[in-house]
Amino acid sequence: MNQLTKDTHFMALRQAFDTNWPGPHADGVLLQNDNIKVVIHPEDGCRLTSFTAFNQELLRQWHPERRAFQYGSFPMIPWVGRMSGAQFNFNDHSYSMPANKPPFAMHGMACFAPWKILEHSSNYAEFEFTLEEPWPWRGRVIQQVSLESDALVLSLTIETDDEEFPAAAGWHPWFKKWCGNASEGTPEESLQLAFNADWQEKTGADELPDGKRIAPQPAPWDDTFGFSDNLSVTMTWPGKIQLIMTSDSKTLVVFDKQPDATCVEPLSGPPNGINTSPSLVSKGNPLTIVTRWQVAKL
Repeated sequence: MNQLTKDTHFMALRQAFDTNWPGPHADGVLLQNDNIKVVIHPEDGCRLTSFTAFNQELLRQWHPERRAFQYGSFPMIPWVGRMSGAQFNFNDHSYSMPANKPPFAMHGMACFAPWKILEHSSNYAEFEFTLEEPWPWRGRVIQQVSLESDALVLSLTIETDDEEFPAAAGWHPWFKKWCGNASEGTPEESLQLAFNADWQEKTGADELPDGKRIAPQPAPWDDTFGFSDNLSVTMTWPGKIQLIMTSDSKTLVVFDKQPDATCVEPLSGPPNGINTSPSLVSKGNPLTIVTRWQVAKL
């Protein structure tokens, strides 16, 4: 098993998604160039705890009252968002995951154990997570983080050691509504989103996509959007920073109903997609998702 899997906070997270959480410790892994600085904490779900562009912090920060899924930008593997009934079916078998937000299993396993650092330089880092209990199959996940002069590039790859299994992957970033040191400000200064989704997933009474597609609706959102081509989202902090998020994926979740931060999540498929539209991971056929966050100073 991963070295610290039995530590109290890792195990508690399997029982309750809002359990007390220790947050990052030590200094983290630093990537930096003239325009961008990123800090990743492999012991904290391989989370980006800081993403600074042109000296402006763009991610909501940890503090002692934060829970595991409330700050930074963390990967979601090997499922994303809510898993209905905390179980999924594959090849005529039913498998159960920890129902840490009953009746759901929330946000995957990235915070169930520390990740291993495989490689680290000033502008590139690579991390590994071992898929094992409570996941029914053995495999691994690789997260790569790299800097270009004006962009952050993230990738997740899920591999199996042997047997085929269903999976999904993506990121859950909390972008500050007012960047830099500000925790609040005027509406005119707050984060603005622009994207042209081809559809929105209709949500059922269980808060999950029900398989029907509707025309994209106006904000506020806690919703899943689909793109016929690769997704693109423009995020603007007026007068300060513009960030263009692109991805080879076609699914986007946006959650903007908290006062200080907005989630803009590139995903390989919709929440509960491990039941409704999973990607299949097999030997020689991994699941890989890539997102690029290009920044410009306004």
